[in-house]
Amino acid sequence: MRSIAIVSLAFVLVLASCSSGEGGNTATATAIATTAKIVPGIGAVGCGHAHNDYENDQPLLDALEHGFCSVEVDIWDQPEGLVVAHDKPYPLGDVDPARTLQSLYLNPLRLWIQEHGEAYEAGPLLLLVDVKSEPTGTYASLNAVLEQYTDILTVFENGQVTEGAVTVVVSGGRDRAAMEAQSRRYAAMDGRLEDLGSSAPIDLIPLISASWPFGWIGDDEPLSEDKRTELRAIVDRAHAEGRLIRFWKIPDNVAGWGEMVDAGVDLINTDDIANLASFLAQRR
Repeated sequence: MRSIAIVSLAFVLVLASCSSGEGGNTATATAIATTAKIVPGIGAVGCGHAHNDYENDQPLLDALEHGFCSVEVDIWDQPEGLVVAHDKPYPLGDVDPARTLQSLYLNPLRLWIQEHGEAYEAGPLLLLVDVKSEPTGTYASLNAVLEQYTDILTVFENGQVTEGAVTVVVSGGRDRAAMEAQSRRYAAMDGRLEDLGSSAPIDLIPLISASWPFGWIGDDEPLSEDKRTELRAIVDRAHAEGRLIRFWKIPDNVAGWGEMVDAGVDLINTDDIANLASFLAQRR
């Protein structure tokens, strides 16, 4: 299984060899080896990322059954636990407090892995946890919950990575200081474009996410060549550091998905699981 992930990242060496000497290649190879333990094997076409997955008819299961490598869940730290919802559950009262991170994701993932042996066929599934409530307290609560699932999670300890069937990546309200201070973590952190070119280690930030910056919505006019060049430059920068990249608010249609695939974007954001899965299958 791991050979698929390593091969899918090997193109980074080609990029590095064009711009670096032997030392650069060694550093990049180290980044690739670390990344391959943390993230799914992507391949040449990218893979699906289920945006706001909890809003689907079958949270988590729809994404798993369609072969997605990444799912996204929003959480709020509430008295009932880490409640899953896009908007603040209280005082609105329109969210079921029984819909928690454990009940919708961690427990079903554990059962799925027990039955299937894995959550994604080419490496760890990414569980992107988007923190909506106050970051420091929410991360403390999240860390305590994740500690109960080390049998399925990737664990980070003193710079070493122990691969699990699922890698949690914290997005949204990220308590970076707390995460950096931990000698043992059960999650990595979602980076931003400003993290490219920084000294942030791969085991802390294996993924870069950014809002779609180009305005184009996948209508009758194609994406301009200038913007395609800019897009590919961003992707290449992330890959040269051994990091995956994702954009949110992309044109969620065939035209937009095609541009993502052509540019080498790793995680393709969608609210349309079935149709993206069909599109990616045709492109492979």
